This record gives sequence, structure tokens and C-alpha cells, in this order.
Amino acid sequence: MSAAARTIRCPNCRKNNRVPVAAQGVPKCGNCHQPLPWIADADDASFAEVAERATIPVLVDLWATWCGPCRMVSPALEKVATDLAGRIKLVKVDVDASPTLSRRFEIQAVPTLMVLDRGEVIARQAGAAHAPALRQWVDRALGDRTSATAGSPGSGGAP
Repeated sequence: MSAAARTIRCPNCRKNNRVPVAAQGVPKCGNCHQPLPWIADADDASFAEVAERATIPVLVDLWATWCGPCRMVSPALEKVATDLAGRIKLVKVDVDASPTLSRRFEIQAVPTLMVLDRGEVIARQAGAAHAPALRQWVDRALGDRTSATAGSPGSGGAP
């Protein structure tokens, strides 16, 4: 397990919690015990531990600091991570700081989003979208895992 952690405010009781970037299981609030959004940063050195070894599906945001659409989609991704707390993990990767991952995943445009399940890419799309479209895309990528809480079907990127 990594020593790095991020402070996440519980959407249920509003208490702050330290959430490790890598761990087994899913993070839960120390106060109300509800699942917490799991949001972490990764780079070339930490991606395997933070994303590929995750015990739940991972939504990967490959972005760049200079990219306007990347900055616009970030709040939508965090909303999806909050809505699906306990069921997905959001991992953000700055492609400029992670050239090995950029080459490995053949990143041609940012943002590029991927869904990993046990380290395997099961869906991928390039470009920004609003939270409802991103949620539908993630729900489709994961099939029955998140469909019990999903809204009506809609459009999004295909795997």
C-alpha cells in the first residue's frame, strides 16, 4: 500500500477523510461508514499500484495541464466518481509528466478516458463530455456492476 493519501470530504456527512491512493477494498467514511469517492493521481512510476492493481474498476483520466477541455471535464469526472463511490476509482494521469504511459496507451488527444477492470482496458474514449454522458458511458462499460443505479441509457463513447 502506498503512503500517499488525499483528503476527501464525505458526500453523506461532510466529514473530511484521508483516503490512500492505493489500498485493498474501497474507502469508507470514518464517521458515517458510507463509501467515499476514490480519486487519486498516478504517474509512470505509480500507475501499476494505483490503477492496475485496484480491486474495483478504475476510470482513468489522461489529461494535460495546458488542455482547456481537460480542465472542463475534471469536475464532471469527480461527480461521476462521487455518484459511483464504492464502485469505481478515478485515477488522473498528467500525460506530459508520464511519457511512458502516454506511449503505452498511444495517447493522440487529451483528454482520453479509459475504464480498467483488473488492469485490462475495457472502454476508451477521447474528448470531454458532461457528467450525465460520462456516467452513461461508464455504466455501459461496466455492464451490470453499476446499472442498478444508472439513469436511462444514452450516448457516449464506445469501447
